[in-house]
Amino acid sequence: MIALLLDLLSWILLLTGSVFLLIGGIGLLRFPDFYSRLQAAGITDTVCSISILVGLTLQADAVPVAAKLLFTLFFLLFTGPLSSLAMAKAARHSKVDPWRPEDGGGPSPR
Repeated sequence: MIALLLDLLSWILLLTGSVFLLIGGIGLLRFPDFYSRLQAAGITDTVCSISILVGLTLQADAVPVAAKLLFTLFFLLFTGPLSSLAMAKAARHSKVDPWRPEDGGGPSPR
């Protein structure tokens, strides 16, 4: 009974992570400028990595495999937001302007 519950919870987490990954990919295609695309990528990267890696951890048969998955999860939780921050600072330093509605609705020129 507990194995069935763990499998069900694992599949729910895996499917949730996959759906958020799909939504994030659509956001990367649809958002107009670098900053909003960066936000879509950063948020979905964090949510997807949590969901998918916890779901895989519940499926792991051995403790060393689960420990490696959790270590990977903690590594991604620290490096994902920091890399988004570094890219945003680099874009701002390079004077990449954010999109404004009065720009005509197209993507930013830079």
